[in-house]
Amino acid sequence: MFGGPQKRVVSMWFPRLPSERVLRARPVEGPFALTLRTGNADRLYCLNAEAERQGLHRGMSWSDARAFCPDLLSAPARPDLDARFLSALHRWATRYCPWVARDGEDALVLDVTGSTHLWGGEAAMLGDMRDRAARAGLTLRLGCGPTRTAAGAVARYGEGPDDDPRQLPVAALRPDPDIVVALQRSGLRTIADLAGTPRAPLARRFGPELLTRLDQALGHHPDPIAPEADPPRYGLRMSLPEPIGLVEDVMGVTARLLDPLCDRLKAHEMGARKLTLTLRRVDRGSQQVELRLAAPMRDAQRILPLFERGVGEVEAGFGIDQVRLEATLVEPLPVRQTGLSAARSAPDRLDDLITRIGTRIGLENVQRFLPADSHIPERAFVIAPAAFTAPGGGWSCPRPRPLRLFPPEPVAGSGSHPPARLRWRRMSLTTARATGPERIAPEWWLEDEGWRSGLRDYWKVDTREGRRLWLFHTPQDPGWFVQGEFA
Repeated sequence: MFGGPQKRVVSMWFPRLPSERVLRARPVEGPFALTLRTGNADRLYCLNAEAERQGLHRGMSWSDARAFCPDLLSAPARPDLDARFLSALHRWATRYCPWVARDGEDALVLDVTGSTHLWGGEAAMLGDMRDRAARAGLTLRLGCGPTRTAAGAVARYGEGPDDDPRQLPVAALRPDPDIVVALQRSGLRTIADLAGTPRAPLARRFGPELLTRLDQALGHHPDPIAPEADPPRYGLRMSLPEPIGLVEDVMGVTARLLDPLCDRLKAHEMGARKLTLTLRRVDRGSQQVELRLAAPMRDAQRILPLFERGVGEVEAGFGIDQVRLEATLVEPLPVRQTGLSAARSAPDRLDDLITRIGTRIGLENVQRFLPADSHIPERAFVIAPAAFTAPGGGWSCPRPRPLRLFPPEPVAGSGSHPPARLRWRRMSLTTARATGPERIAPEWWLEDEGWRSGLRDYWKVDTREGRRLWLFHTPQDPGWFVQGEFA
């Protein structure tokens, strides 16, 4: 009886995946690193080869790194984009075999059993991997073995893809760093030393997980590779027996596609943020209508009218014979309980309004004010796109602030109390009541040209003419200024 082929697993480790993702789009010369905020300090998250040659390493504080290497260039790390980039590499790796899975945040494992002959052997397949990764500007280290643990250990700690995992250090099993130090202090420096030690004392001291990793590296314990399922695609297509060209006909076909698409989104508890309607003409040309939504939606009755403006601008030519509708960007949208009334809630109506305005001027140009953590009036808010931010939880301010703020405007006056009469914007005003002062100190850790004068004492002034002004006085350089007006 003939046995089956020996199991072969390849580990593809990208040691500089985050930094090389950025450098592919913006190449730089010299040392480069990505930084990530950890606690109260920025630390190096990923470095290029030049930065490592100058003695920098991951986890090093940004200030120490700049002291060692003044020429160091940096950018903020984006783990979410790194994960998306690894997903793209996952799809690319399926060209070698169908069984591909992730291994942490920067590696892939491939079960190439029975697939190497398609590439002229295992060596030729590994060579093709190296060449394609190098052309893409990626550093790639490969390891082969009978299990994913063995292949991953060789990729990270071996000299070549066919190294014996027994000769690798115990850190290749990737246990906790404290366990690695304890094993080395016990004289167990390689996987071979660990395999030759009685198992019962190891299990009592370090736990059974270490022995499981050892057995997986040596091929004595199953170490399966579970390929990731392809994400669901939310798209439908309809081919028409006769070309159409009227807006009403195109909207009717769109409605027939939108209903089942929304049902599919609801089944997966997802909502569409971007929809693309592709209209193919009989001359094989095509036009697209892109709809960006202010919030995740899967209500066909709410979405359909938003397509009308874009469909009305389409040039149908000699007619449209195929329509495709696809949700190109989706977000989780859990099922929520609704009332018996068919009326839409206020947040839904607001989202629809933002979407309608956004289709004309762009969603990024529909903005809202959000509270910011600052006692300086000009910095107590930020402006952000309404479609990509949630409303603020409230404005935490001990005293009321004016509805309108503007750059300080000087008015005549002296002393520490608001003047009895003042002239502002060609109006003569008489003070009826003054409330204050509220002293606000500048934020010394930020540079602000407008606050270089120092302290400000703010007063709320009600005038007999009906104006309610917000004035401040600078004690260190006597002067009065109007900066806001209450409703």
